[in-house]
Amino acid sequence: MRKLISLMLTLSLFASVSYSQDAKEDDPMKPALLVIDVQNKYLPMMSQGDQDAALERMKWAIWLFRQHELPVIRIYHTSEKWGPEPGSEEFQFHESLEVQDDDPMIVKTYGSGFNKTALDSLLNVQGINTLFMCGLSSTGCVLATYFDANNYDYNHFLLKDALLGPDAGYTDNIEEMFDAISLQTTKFIIEQAK
Repeated sequence: MRKLISLMLTLSLFASVSYSQDAKEDDPMKPALLVIDVQNKYLPMMSQGDQDAALERMKWAIWLFRQHELPVIRIYHTSEKWGPEPGSEEFQFHESLEVQDDDPMIVKTYGSGFNKTALDSLLNVQGINTLFMCGLSSTGCVLATYFDANNYDYNHFLLKDALLGPDAGYTDNIEEMFDAISLQTTKFIIEQAK
């Protein structure tokens, strides 16, 4: 089963490129951080072994973007059938991430943060052309948002060790196949873009 999933994801890689082909090469990078679905309802469903370390890296990514006065965009998932109810404790992000009420917020009902939401409009208004992604699930909503970012012509990156999924091995495969970048590399990219 693991080999089948790896093969499917590899084939998906060829259908999706991590750099927008329509972006102009001389456009300055305008990055934002997408923090995806790190909600109290879903966190217990993720691999427990690397959870504390992944949350720390997500927290560090949020801190890094704030230090450079770059947008941190919160993306939440809900469903009429399965919840969690917006405003409930289960709906909230894990408290360790220290998100702020004034961080832009997108609520989605599909896997991708772009599907039937205002995410693309929000990014366009702010002039964002490059996305860095962390959160969960590495094999679900993060990956769906990653693929859709290409469809919307964004440069986009997954943050290594700042992703969680139900199976840590699958998360490692995703990070390897899609060249997830370290937080140190992210810091270097952001500093060079200023």
